[in-house]
Amino acid sequence: MRTLRKHLLITLTSILGLSISVAQSEKNQAFYVHEDQVKPSMVQAYEEVAKDFTNACKEHNLEGVSWQVASTNTGRYFNISPIENMAELDKNVMAPLAEKMGEEAFRDLFKRYNDCYDKHGDYIIYLNKELTYMPEGISTTTEGQNYRKWHFLHVTPNNIQNLKGKLKELKAMYAEKGSKEYYRIYHNGFGSMGDYYLAVVSAVDAEDYAKKSKENEILLGEAGEKLFGEIFSYVLKYETASGSMHPDLAYSPSN
Repeated sequence: MRTLRKHLLITLTSILGLSISVAQSEKNQAFYVHEDQVKPSMVQAYEEVAKDFTNACKEHNLEGVSWQVASTNTGRYFNISPIENMAELDKNVMAPLAEKMGEEAFRDLFKRYNDCYDKHGDYIIYLNKELTYMPEGISTTTEGQNYRKWHFLHVTPNNIQNLKGKLKELKAMYAEKGSKEYYRIYHNGFGSMGDYYLAVVSAVDAEDYAKKSKENEILLGEAGEKLFGEIFSYVLKYETASGSMHPDLAYSPSN
C-alpha cells in the first residue's frame, strides 16, 4: 500500500481546476480510497501486514489521518480515509511514522505490502447525502453489520442527471414505505475512469442481506419493480460485489 497522500494527485487536481466546494461538501463527504487488488494466495499475508501497520500507527499515535478497511470476496481491499478538501492530499502524513519507526523498518513494512499485489491505485469518491437512505442518521460504520453488498451503477455522462433523478425517487419511495433496507449512495470523483453511482448496503451476513432484500422487494411491490426498471434504463453497466469491513484494520488517532 502506497503512502496515503500523493503530491501527484494534488498537482494534477490543480492543473485540471478541480476542487471540493463548500456547497458540495454540504451534500457530500469526500473519501480518499487506496485500492489494493490482492493476489488470492496472498490474502492472509496482506491482512497480517495490514494489522502490523495499524498496530504501528497506534503505537506511535499517528495523527492527521484515519481510515476504514473493506474488502470484496474477490480480493479488492479498500483503505478509505475521509478528507475535507483536496489540499489534504498534499500532506505527507506518514512522515512522522517513518521517523518514529525508522526509515528501514518503515520501508520493510511497505515492501511486505507490495509483495501481496500487482495492481493498486488511488481515487476519490463522494458519499452523496442527498441520495442516501438512512433515516436514523447517516453513518458509514454500522455496528454489528460488517457484511457489505456493493451495487455499481455505471452511467454515461448524458444520463447522469436522469439516473440521479430516479435515485431521488427511489429514496422517496423507501421513506414513504418505511423500508428497513438502508443504503448509502456514493458517486465517483477524481481518479476514476467513467461515471458511476454506488449503492452500499450493510447487513450482519449474506443471509441477513438476502432476507432484508426479499422483504424490501415485497414491501415495494409493483411500484418498486417499475421504478427499478426505470432506473436500469439509464444504467450502462451493472456490477455487484460482496465482502466485509475489517474493524481490526481500521485506524483513528487517540486523543
